Amino acid sequence: MNPSGAGGASLPDAAPPVRFDTKITVVLRDDLEPWQRLNVTAFLVSGLGTTVHEVIGQPYEDADGVSYLPMFRQPVLVLEASKETLTAAHGRALSRALPRAVFTSDLFATGNDRDNRAAVRAVPTGELDLVGLAVHGPRNAVDKVVKGARMHP
Repeated sequence: MNPSGAGGASLPDAAPPVRFDTKITVVLRDDLEPWQRLNVTAFLVSGLGTTVHEVIGQPYEDADGVSYLPMFRQPVLVLEASKETLTAAHGRALSRALPRAVFTSDLFATGNDRDNRAAVRAVPTGELDLVGLAVHGPRNAVDKVVKGARMHP
């Protein structure tokens, strides 16, 4: 068995573990249906990946030389929280000016980016019906932002 614990090429034995000073975390409201959780997560992380360029790694290539798109260079933690905890996390992310993406319940009724943006724009910050939040920043700052959320099952 190779050191990666999976099939395929072995990881170099001498490679030290990679430690990140930053963290990517998604918090989902705990009352979402499974399909909604997946959809919200995908949309939220796409916002971070297109704006916070340092979170994107290098392109992939398999042993046959076939190229694949780059992905995040670090893990993405997915947490869940009550509506109240999610709202509090949003407020803390704003107060710390951390890069963030939001998904509101209104977006389940829209079908495109233009309508999504209009739906968010129509609601004052304090009245957003948040179902998801993605945040990136220094580990300790992100931990403080998502305080009260728990690991997604």
